[in-house]
Amino acid sequence: MKNVLWERSLRLKKIAGALLLFGSLFLQAQISPPGLGEANTAFWGAFGVRRRMDSLGKKQTLSYVAIGRKSEPDRNNLVSRQAILVLNHEVYHSFAPHQQYSYAFSYRRQPQYDEVSPYEKEGIEQEFRIYGRYAYTFNLGERWKLKNTVRQEFRKFFDPDFHNVEEDFQLRTRLKSQITYSLPSENSQKLMLSVEGLFSVSHLNEPDKEWTPFGYREMRIAAYYMFDIPNSPFTVDIGYMDDLIRDSHSIHKGGVHYLAADLIWNLPYKKK
Repeated sequence: MKNVLWERSLRLKKIAGALLLFGSLFLQAQISPPGLGEANTAFWGAFGVRRRMDSLGKKQTLSYVAIGRKSEPDRNNLVSRQAILVLNHEVYHSFAPHQQYSYAFSYRRQPQYDEVSPYEKEGIEQEFRIYGRYAYTFNLGERWKLKNTVRQEFRKFFDPDFHNVEEDFQLRTRLKSQITYSLPSENSQKLMLSVEGLFSVSHLNEPDKEWTPFGYREMRIAAYYMFDIPNSPFTVDIGYMDDLIRDSHSIHKGGVHYLAADLIWNLPYKKK
């Protein structure tokens, strides 16, 4: 009888451990900076709220508000001018071991600047974005994880009065590989390195209504340090990203260099 109870207890512990691992595979995720165009340096800061939608952590949402600032193309002050305002809401579902899909809605408001000195502000461009994402995570030993992601986006652009702009809409595909190492610590410290390639095709309003060729546009390389604040529901992510934009002036200087930081408030599941 004791052996049966011990085996059941061991089995329950293994199941609980597997569920905990399954849930933690996707709970830690930084809010990556968007591309902010031509600059030398840039800053990205975000505040998000992550909510578990079920007791196992298989379903969750992440809503965040964020701002981006950047330098002028010939200077290095990474906060000298406003670059973007972002409102984003994403729903995640870990539907099978190691597999996850998500979908999101996003609004972005981005100032446009003259391309020549003194780089005066020309106007505002608004963007509405919807996207879907599929991710598969490989366990590479006890502390290493490799996550591969494909993300498909639809981006629609307007001026401040919701009139059409030169670029009507864009279809963009993003392919990303991310490796994460979990440090031996009590507050879930992690190190992350990622590489992402972006490919797109656009429909133009001007000068003629036509499609651009589908092709490679950008590569984004990022490194992050992530940790939980002890005795609190908050997670902090601090990182660096290098945005290599095809045919840009910045690519000859090694790309646009970002400092990024975000604070995420983790809310547990509450049964209704």
